Amino acid sequence: MTSLTSGVDLAAGHDPQGPKPKLDQSLDIRGLLVFLAVMACGLGFTAFSIWSDLRESGAPVTTYLPFVLLGVALLIALGFEFVNGFHDTANAVATVIYTHSLPATVAVVWSGIWNFLGVMASTGAVAFGIVSLLPVELILQVGSSAGFAMVFALLIAAIIWNLGTWWLGLPASSSHTLIGSIIGVGVVNALMRGRDGTSGVDWSKAVEIGYSLLFSPIVGFVAAALLLLTMKVLVRNPALYQEPKGQNPPPWWIRGLLVLTCTGVSFAHGSNDGQKGMGLIMLILIGTVPTAYALNRALPASHIAAFASASEAASTIVEGKAEGYQVIGDPRPAVMQYISRHELNEGTYPSLAVLMRDIAKEIETYGSIAKIPFAAVGNTRNDIYLVSEALRSIVKDRDAELTDGDKQVLKNYKDEIDQATKFIPTWVKIAVAIALGLGTMIGWKRIVVTVGERIGKQHLTYGQGASAELVAMSTIAIADSYGLPVSTTHVLSSGVAGTMAANGSGVQMGTIRNLLMAWVLTLPCAILLSGGLYFAFSHILKFG
Repeated sequence: MTSLTSGVDLAAGHDPQGPKPKLDQSLDIRGLLVFLAVMACGLGFTAFSIWSDLRESGAPVTTYLPFVLLGVALLIALGFEFVNGFHDTANAVATVIYTHSLPATVAVVWSGIWNFLGVMASTGAVAFGIVSLLPVELILQVGSSAGFAMVFALLIAAIIWNLGTWWLGLPASSSHTLIGSIIGVGVVNALMRGRDGTSGVDWSKAVEIGYSLLFSPIVGFVAAALLLLTMKVLVRNPALYQEPKGQNPPPWWIRGLLVLTCTGVSFAHGSNDGQKGMGLIMLILIGTVPTAYALNRALPASHIAAFASASEAASTIVEGKAEGYQVIGDPRPAVMQYISRHELNEGTYPSLAVLMRDIAKEIETYGSIAKIPFAAVGNTRNDIYLVSEALRSIVKDRDAELTDGDKQVLKNYKDEIDQATKFIPTWVKIAVAIALGLGTMIGWKRIVVTVGERIGKQHLTYGQGASAELVAMSTIAIADSYGLPVSTTHVLSSGVAGTMAANGSGVQMGTIRNLLMAWVLTLPCAILLSGGLYFAFSHILKFG
């Protein structure tokens, strides 16, 4: 398949026999037809899967308005993943293209395939880490007008910023963009409810994610530079550290290494970045059709035995902490307050204990998650979410005064209840994988040229490409195992810069300044964009 768009000819006028790759390709109607066919199949499969899930759940359909909103929200969410695909393609393919290891069109299709496979192999940990940043009251009421305003605002803001930086050829971070959008919604939501804007975001989680995004470019720069210097000591083959000769591919062993690292980065990018849309799609599904997606009805009845044991052990600990206090009225506000402020008070443990008892009673009464009545699934899901998020914070809270054994018991219980709410249907993975994979094959040229030509003063060598890709692949894979959304863009771009500095070839400071400016502006601009859109959508959808 050839490229589906030639982009802007930023490399025109170069000697065709020189080391720079051929990036200009004519539009192939067969490739376009295949692209459109895959897209149509993906959308059709998504619609069929939703219809099938609703039919199996047996939930009655009383109005079609939620499905209209669902369709719009899903298109926007998949659109974000599509833009993410072509925005971040350069992270994987720039090095193999500029070392002539693969032709440009083969590289982007190969990358798209491995992005697809990476999404399919993902665990979902990153997806729910992103969701944890959202305001708890909006997650609990995601099907309300405010919930839809939240989803529309943060996704559209992220798409706008990604498209803008792509148009300028700047490899900015999609992770930074989405997280900034989430913070913007959280801050404005808190202000609209008469609270301090800082109370609208889980700052402990935001700081944890912020560190991973902040340190990823530093790790990329330093690690890639050190790896290249180490390679020069251990592998004394001059061909590895020279720019390509004409349009000829490198020796087979170098070519194999570069293709392998391209494959690894593509797979790791899919497994990490693909999850960011998954969590939001699950929120959309829960908000519009909770009867089918609020709880994981695929859990087997055997899960009840493990849940009952973990619940009994955890309840003993929490009720011991709550001894001497009683809850009068609804226990949820006290638990929500703790999740938002992370401040224990005399009502936290008693309220948490009541919710845990209610969850255990409901699940044990019906015998399995699948048998909980349709009218109750929304409340059960919200109670489980509140308990899970509260326990996540309590085990880290020094004021909770828990022993290591207590923490492990509560974690085990949290793992059991999370199985009921933190799940991703296979069809959601497939839809996101198709969107990300197809996006990888579109509009790649702008940022590929920036990474390949405009970071260093000299042409990228084989060793530099391999070093930058190896570091990017390893960093993303490690972050994925810990459920942290790391920026593929930052790691790879800074890795290329690190190899240029280590090689003594120098970097183009104008490009570096533009990259740093884009990286610095991403968070504040995304916050302002999403906050403004949330305010507008909330009023349009008659919020409050």
